[in-house]
Amino acid sequence: MASALTTSTATAGFGHGNLCPQSPTKFATCWSTNVTTNHQHLRRRLVLASSSSPPPPEDDNKEAADDSSVSVMKRLVDANPVGLGRRSRQIFDEAWRKFSELGQISRTTRSDDETSLLIQEGGPMCEFAIPGAQNTTVLVVGATSRVGRIVVRKLMLRGYSVKALVRNADQEVLDMLPTSVKIVIGDVGDPATLRVAVEGCNKIIYCATARSSITVDLNRVDYQGVYNLSKAFQDYNNKLAQLRAGKSSKSKLLLAKFKSAESLNGWNIRKGTYFQDTVTAKYDGGMDAKFEFTETGEAVFSGYVFTRGGYVELSTKLSLPLGSTLDRYEGLVLSVGGNGRSYVLILESGSSEDTGQSDLYFARFSTKVGFCRVRIPFSSFRPVNPADPPLDPFLVHTLTIRFEPRRQRPAEGPAGVNQDLRSFKMILEYIKALPTGQETDFILVSCTGSGIETGRREQVLKAKKAGEDSLRRSGLGYTVIRPGPLMEEPGGQRALIFDQGNRITQGISCADVADICVKALHDPTARNKSFDVCYEYVAEPGKELYELVAHLPDKANNYLTPALSALEKNT
Repeated sequence: MASALTTSTATAGFGHGNLCPQSPTKFATCWSTNVTTNHQHLRRRLVLASSSSPPPPEDDNKEAADDSSVSVMKRLVDANPVGLGRRSRQIFDEAWRKFSELGQISRTTRSDDETSLLIQEGGPMCEFAIPGAQNTTVLVVGATSRVGRIVVRKLMLRGYSVKALVRNADQEVLDMLPTSVKIVIGDVGDPATLRVAVEGCNKIIYCATARSSITVDLNRVDYQGVYNLSKAFQDYNNKLAQLRAGKSSKSKLLLAKFKSAESLNGWNIRKGTYFQDTVTAKYDGGMDAKFEFTETGEAVFSGYVFTRGGYVELSTKLSLPLGSTLDRYEGLVLSVGGNGRSYVLILESGSSEDTGQSDLYFARFSTKVGFCRVRIPFSSFRPVNPADPPLDPFLVHTLTIRFEPRRQRPAEGPAGVNQDLRSFKMILEYIKALPTGQETDFILVSCTGSGIETGRREQVLKAKKAGEDSLRRSGLGYTVIRPGPLMEEPGGQRALIFDQGNRITQGISCADVADICVKALHDPTARNKSFDVCYEYVAEPGKELYELVAHLPDKANNYLTPALSALEKNT
């Protein structure tokens, strides 16, 4: 059983957490983000320095010296970004404007020499700078939201170039953001404005959320907005690739598109059984399948399997474009429709000339009534023969979709409708390969639904889920963060729980959510991950969801990598 991770930081060192029973289902991961030790040490050094000074001969001079010492300490503490990050939002905003004036980061242009002065050793931002950040431009959507405002400031402290997408640029909005941020006016519901917003951007953090529970607003911001922005970002990457006479590393590779009767050529139907039962075979109803292009312009794979242990499958040999190999991609995405059955996707790997020596790998996937897109990473394929090595996408030459009656579950639909789980219908639109990558491209701040009024929770979660699904289908490297109810309090003070399964109910500070967003930008373990996060809490007896285990952070106080390493991908 995998254990979860946590740490709590104290002035003298790190302490151990208390152990709690764990649920047999899933794991959650805990981690403390307390980084106030440097701040406390700064106070201690200042106090010792003032106490070690020789006392002046006169009381008036002594009081003046004390006042001067306190004044110097206050100014240093106020100028300390760590201390500022732990104070209230109002004081933080006021201090940031003074801090940004010291940095003199221009809203328009700045030379490389000026940038290096900010980031190099001794500069005002050297403690927080991230290698390569000054060459990375991040678009923050919802930059004036509770989480977005903190995200912007954290990015600036670490040396990123920041663009903020806002609906209007009135004085109230400008006062919320540092002068060094490039403001872009646009609307996530208007694709034309997004094409301008994504130009020059390397990554996106989406913090926007609908301000009302009206279905139209929810769909426009939480669903359509995510879809429009991810599409605009993909189009921009493709445009850059064309200018370089190449192909974008974020583009999907088309393996099959079923748009005409000719596109069905090369696909073959096969029938088989896992075992032969001669006694019951004569009572079976048999099995049959067909693959045809209908008058309505759809490629339909349909049939039935009444034979015990039987299956039918649709198979083809892959024909990749010249110079393309599947080892440069991380998985497959299928756009399919039908009656909600589950299938087995089989890949044959080895020599295409001698298929008898090929190794077989399989992964199961489910569909929904109507159309859906199914994302299947290569890492989820398991060998049919356990002795075979892990799948090497470079050697894949044949793709097969198999239907079998076993393990079928009734699809969602009207109550009382009788479903024959031995029959199936799949409408195929396309099959593509998903590009690989080391880092996330698009970070989406969603929600768990906790803390939302009961009357609007279902509508909000439906729109949020649709937005998450559209991001997963985009082909971009993604990270979906689902925080508990947001709280207005300093971050880095309490341990965090990272979980999957929509089980958490506790809140979390906006500052901690913003810190997770920034850390996820360059963390390989965050790519293609969806997770819930909240403050550590003590569960009711019999309802424990996680195990608390002490763990030491690295020198960079990186709690995200070990936390996400225990979570599943593509959820």
